[in-house]
Amino acid sequence: MSMGWITMEISVESIGDIKGTLVLPFNKGEEGIDSAALSGLGDGLVGQLTKLFADKDVTGKAGERLTLHSPDGKAMLWGLGKSDERTVDSCRSSGAKFFAGLKKRHGKSLTVRPVGWSGEELAAFAEGMILRDYKYDRYKSKNDDDEDDDDSPVHVTIQCADEHIDSLSASATRSAEIASGVFRARDLANAPPNDLYPMAYADLAVEWASDKDSVKVTIIDYDEAIKLGMGGLVGVGMGSARKPCMVIFEMNGEVEGEAPVIVGKGITFDTGGISIKPSASMDEMKFDMHGSATVFGLMQALDATGHSGRVTGISCMAENMPDAAALRPGDVITTLSGKTVEILNTDAEGRLVLSDGLWMAADYNPSYIIDLATLTGAIVIALGHEATGMWSNDDDLGNALVAAGDDCGELVWPMPLTPAFEKEMKDSKIADLRNLGTTRWGGSNTAAAYLKNFVQSRGEGDDKKQIPWAHLDIAGTAWGAKSNVLVADGGTGIHVRTLHHMITEGL
Repeated sequence: MSMGWITMEISVESIGDIKGTLVLPFNKGEEGIDSAALSGLGDGLVGQLTKLFADKDVTGKAGERLTLHSPDGKAMLWGLGKSDERTVDSCRSSGAKFFAGLKKRHGKSLTVRPVGWSGEELAAFAEGMILRDYKYDRYKSKNDDDEDDDDSPVHVTIQCADEHIDSLSASATRSAEIASGVFRARDLANAPPNDLYPMAYADLAVEWASDKDSVKVTIIDYDEAIKLGMGGLVGVGMGSARKPCMVIFEMNGEVEGEAPVIVGKGITFDTGGISIKPSASMDEMKFDMHGSATVFGLMQALDATGHSGRVTGISCMAENMPDAAALRPGDVITTLSGKTVEILNTDAEGRLVLSDGLWMAADYNPSYIIDLATLTGAIVIALGHEATGMWSNDDDLGNALVAAGDDCGELVWPMPLTPAFEKEMKDSKIADLRNLGTTRWGGSNTAAAYLKNFVQSRGEGDDKKQIPWAHLDIAGTAWGAKSNVLVADGGTGIHVRTLHHMITEGL
C-alpha cells in the first residue's frame, strides 16, 4: 500500500512466516507472550524471551521496548501498559510511538503480532503508524552515499486472527487514503512563506484539481476581490507585494440539496502588519494558514476515498505585511456583507479575511458552515495544545463535531458564545463592528462572536434562522503540540480526519 506521501507498505495476513523483525506487543503484568504469537520463532529467541519473563526483566509498561538478537533472527518486545487501559486512542498512539522508535537495526521489514486485539484496536494501531510516517525534508540536501539517508519504505506485515484480516486490510487502506489529506495539510503548513504565498496556494489547488472530474477550483484574484467588495480580504493583503486571493473548491457540485461548506483562514505569513508582532518566534507565523491547509487536505482526503457527496471548501488567502499601502489602526473597511469594521489592531487580521469567506459560504447552499483558523493566542492560554476551541450557534452541529473529534482522537472543546461577547464586538462609535474586544479578557470568545456576524440567515419572518455554523480555533493544535505523538514536529494536519469522518459518516 503506497500512495503519494505514504511511504509505509502494510499487508495483513494470518499468523505465518516471519518477515524481518518480529514485533511482540504485550501488556503490563503478563507473565509471558501468548504462544500463538511465538509461532515460527526460533528456539534461541524463545529461550531468551522465556528467561526475560522468568527473571522479570521486562514489565510491559507503556512504551517499554527491548530488541533481542539471535542467529534465528530479531524480535522486539513492545510494552503497552495495563490491558484494562487499552483503548482505541491508546492503540493509535501506540502505533505512532512504535513507528517513531524504529531504528536502523530493526530493518525495513517487520512483522507485528498483536494477539487478542479487537478489530478497532488493530485498525487504530495501523492508523497511528501511518500518520507518524511523515517528514518534511524537501529543502534538505540528499546524500546518495549516506546509508542513514534511506527513504525506502518500511514494510509492515500485521498478522492477526483470520476474522480481522479483511476488515483490517480495508481500514488500513482507507487510513492511508485519509492520511494523504493529512500530509497534504502538513506540507502546506510547513512550507516556507517565500514559496507558499496566496497565489502559490491557488496554483497548487488548480493543478491538483486539473485531472479530477469531480472537483472544480475557482480563484477570486485580487482585482476581482476589489470589484466584489471583499474589504476584509483586500484590506489584510493589500500591504503585501503578494496579493490576496480566495480559493473555492467545489466537489461534486452537480449534486443537489444542502451540503457542508468548510472555510479556512489562510494567512501565509503574519507579521501583524502595522501592529507588528515581536520578533521572537515570528518564523512560526508561516503556520497561520493552517485553516486553509486543512481545507485543502480535507478535499484531498475526500477525493482519495471517493466521496460522492457535494462539499465546498473556501480558503481565504492573504499575507499580512507592514507597508505604506497596508491597513492601519483607525481605518474602517467595508466587508463583502456590507458591514463596516473599525480596525483597532492589524494583528487581528484572520477574522477580517474570514468575514468575507463566511459571507460567501451562503452562496453554496450550506447544510452547515464550519470555519477553521489559527485565530487567537487566547485559546492556547485556555486549552493549551491539547484541544481545539469550538463555538457554535447550533447544538446539533457542535455535538457532532465533538463526537467526530472524539472518534478520531482530535479533541474539540465547546466554548461560550454569549450575547455579552457579541455586544462587545459591536461597541464601535464609527462602524458596525470593531475587530478587537474592548478588553484583553476572553479574546478567543470575542473573536468567535465577531465571526458570528458574518453567518447569513435563511427564511422569512418567524422562520428566519441563521445557518448552522461552528468556528474552530486551532491556534493551539495546528503546530507545537509536543503531546501529539501522531506527528514529529511542525504542522499537524489537525481536523482533516475529524471533518472527513463527520462528513462521510453523516454525523
